[in-house]
Amino acid sequence: MNDRNDNVLAPLQRLEAHGAALGESMIIRRALPHRQRRMIGAWCFLDHFGPVLVANNDGLRVGPHPHIGLQTFTWPLEGEILHRDSLGYVQPIRPGQVNLMTAGRGISHSEESPQPHQPRLHGLQLWIALPESQRFCEPTFEHYPELPVIEHAHDRLTLLVGEYLGQRAPTRVFSPLLALDVHARAEAEIELPLARSFEHGLLVAQGSTRIDGEREALEPGQLAYIAPGRDRLVLRPQADTRLLLIGGEPFKEEIVMWWNFVARSRGEIDQATFDWNAERAFGSVSGYPGPRLQAPLPPWKISEPF
Repeated sequence: MNDRNDNVLAPLQRLEAHGAALGESMIIRRALPHRQRRMIGAWCFLDHFGPVLVANNDGLRVGPHPHIGLQTFTWPLEGEILHRDSLGYVQPIRPGQVNLMTAGRGISHSEESPQPHQPRLHGLQLWIALPESQRFCEPTFEHYPELPVIEHAHDRLTLLVGEYLGQRAPTRVFSPLLALDVHARAEAEIELPLARSFEHGLLVAQGSTRIDGEREALEPGQLAYIAPGRDRLVLRPQADTRLLLIGGEPFKEEIVMWWNFVARSRGEIDQATFDWNAERAFGSVSGYPGPRLQAPLPPWKISEPF
C-alpha cells in the first residue's frame, strides 16, 4: 500500500467545543478537555475566546488564581492582555507574541485587559501537562516577542512550539509537541506535513476550511482530531482563515484535572485546593484591581468538608 493510502487510513474525528465562562463576563469555546478526547499529546486544555467587542466595558478580568503541574500558553490574535504573577512579572502580550508560564509546584497569576484597551479581543489559551520529571519544578515565566514565520504565496505559518519545516520555536516545553498558527490569506490549497508519531488537533479560530476533500467544512467552535499515522493534511480554506494546529506524542501518564490544577491523584487536588483557599503555598499577585478567585471544592469533596 502506498504512502498516500496509508495517510488516508488515519482517522479524523470532529469535536464540538462547549461554552464556558472566562473571568467575570466573557464566554469562550472550550475544545479541550472534551468528553470524547481529553488530551492531544501533552496539550490538555484549549480555549478559544472572542472575537468580542470590549470597547464599552472592562474587557478581560480573571482575578488571581493558582496552577500546579502545567504550563499556560497564551496566543492573542487581536487586542492585548496584561499578565501579573506571584513571581513579580507584569507583562503585556500582543498579537504575534507568546506568554508561557510554567507552574511546576505552584504559582498564581491574573489576566486582564489594560486600561485603556483596544475595542476587540480574540485569542487562544492552552495548557500543557508537565511530565512527572518536571511537574514539581520551580515556577517560571517567559515572554516570547518573536517567533519563526514561514511565508508562502497564499499563507503564513507561525511556529509557536516545536520544530516544523526546518524551523524551531524558542518556546521551552518538556514533551515532544507542535503548535502552528496557519493564516490562509487566499482561497488556495494548503498541504501541511505531519509527524506520523504525533496525534494532532486542528481548530478554526476564524473563517472555515475543508480537510482532505471532505464536503463538510470545519467551522469556529469545532476541533478536528487526527490520530497518529498521517503524514500530511490537505486544507482548502476560505480566504482570511485562521487555524491552530497542535500535536504531540500521545501522553503516557494518567492525569487528574480539576479547576486550574493538573495532578496525578485526587489527594494532590485536595491539597492544592486547601492551600489556595487558606492563602498559603502559591504566593500573591500584586496590582490586580479586584479580588482573588476562590477555588471550588472538587466534586468528590463536596459532601466531605476539609
